[in-house]
Amino acid sequence: MIPRYSRAEMASLWSPASKFRIWFEIEAHAAFALAEEGVIPLEAAKTVWEKGSAAEFNVDRIDEIEREVKHDVIAFLTHLSEIVGPEARFVHQGMTSSDVLDTCLAVQLKRASNILIEDIDILLEALKKRAIEHKYTATIGRSHGIHAEPTTFGLKLAGYYAEFVRARERLVTARKEIATCAISGPVGTFASVSPKVEAYVAEKLGLAVEPVSTQVIPRDRHAAFFATLGVVASSLERLAVEIRHLQRTEVLEAEEYFSPGQKGSSAMPHKRNPVLSENVTGLARMVRAYVTPALENVALWHERDISHSSVERYIGPDATITLDFAICRTAAIIAKLVIYPARMQANLDRTQGLVNSQRVMLALTQKGIAREHAYRLVQKNAMRTWNNEGPLLTLLKADPEVSAALSDAELEALFDASFHFKNVDTIFERVFGD
Repeated sequence: MIPRYSRAEMASLWSPASKFRIWFEIEAHAAFALAEEGVIPLEAAKTVWEKGSAAEFNVDRIDEIEREVKHDVIAFLTHLSEIVGPEARFVHQGMTSSDVLDTCLAVQLKRASNILIEDIDILLEALKKRAIEHKYTATIGRSHGIHAEPTTFGLKLAGYYAEFVRARERLVTARKEIATCAISGPVGTFASVSPKVEAYVAEKLGLAVEPVSTQVIPRDRHAAFFATLGVVASSLERLAVEIRHLQRTEVLEAEEYFSPGQKGSSAMPHKRNPVLSENVTGLARMVRAYVTPALENVALWHERDISHSSVERYIGPDATITLDFAICRTAAIIAKLVIYPARMQANLDRTQGLVNSQRVMLALTQKGIAREHAYRLVQKNAMRTWNNEGPLLTLLKADPEVSAALSDAELEALFDASFHFKNVDTIFERVFGD
């Protein structure tokens, strides 16, 4: 992952130093469990823990060994033996590489999930604050990009808030599903290592025990995890696209904060572009791009192959680091979003009352006019308004067939904007509670 889109906490989780520390903890915890089972001396397990805990693993040295042995876990164990001494011969008893690799990945993805959930909480806080601030700020709702009927900007943001509540719940579920430990030895039969060792290590690392691990943890878990990240990314993109549209010059109902000294274009000094939201859109595409490889990793050969390994070395760090950055960037966009209520009202007024066409049509049906005919009556006048022949209310009053059914006062009442906001409180209660 490139530093430009990386935050330190998430990136450090995927550093070689962090990985090797987790590998050590897995091996050391397993050693204590093996000692409890009488497989190795307790003093040996203590020595492994004490010397390994105090050591700084030399990444360059491990890489040097791997260049010779062509096996990363063996390279690490060799380096660990250089640190621990003779007692290192008791490390990795009955275990296979996947026991270490898969359990480590579970720890990393669980910790990554914790960070992502914290990120979502920050985004939710920002959305809630701005939604309440603009609970009754009138704006136009659009369908197909075209003016439909009035809504409020607060309701827009409340919808995103509810979506990210669901995103949080999905991440919690994904975290639970991915957080499993597998220390079952070759082909997962526990022939050379007791299930009690697996249970001991799982408890120490805050993981569940994988019921059947063959020799690897089944990759349907990982597929579900990365698919969840893809869904969360898509929700971020939906919000980013909304902001990008609202910042268009012709719309300009909201825009990203433009800081003092910021420049929008190398050529045009006047430009203020939605660059952060565009960035979130691009990052969302990258997160989704990691979903398909995760799905394809599910179909491994027999009890184990390593076709998944190279994939996960990419997508584990990249997907979580990218999504972490994108969520935090989106939270910052919302917190500082510049909102223009007057422009929202001006845009509402641009279509000269067309947004009330449904109300008029329904009112005509209540007066005994067939729905299809009522639709044609209103549409006929609405098309004239589209053609700049006058406001819809004026044209309706002048239409003899409409005015025969609805008085001027009744028509005027149908153009009262407050009608559209009568259930805002109800929706807010559903989303935010009392």
